[in-house]
Amino acid sequence: MQLTGKQKRYLRSQANTLSPIFSVGKNGLTQNWVDEIVLALAKRELVKISLQQSADETAKEVADFIEAHSDITVAQTIGRTVVLYLPAKEDKYKKISLDLAKI
Repeated sequence: MQLTGKQKRYLRSQANTLSPIFSVGKNGLTQNWVDEIVLALAKRELVKISLQQSADETAKEVADFIEAHSDITVAQTIGRTVVLYLPAKEDKYKKISLDLAKI
């Protein structure tokens, strides 16, 4: 999904108060890990992940891996944190995607 600059700014503002719920460590990146993120995004639409000090990958490598192995959109990478967005499929979880469509 391609986002405009205004949409990315909105997502960054919404993610500002979020705490990371996933992390990348020494075990690296796997498809199962990406599938777990997709499940979390199905109910939240926007999540943060952080890279632990023991992680061999950079934030850019993590973002590229996630985008290559799923439909998730990377809204921001800053330092050791990555903000991910995926519109919810169920109507009861669509809050951010409805606001994003108005922008």
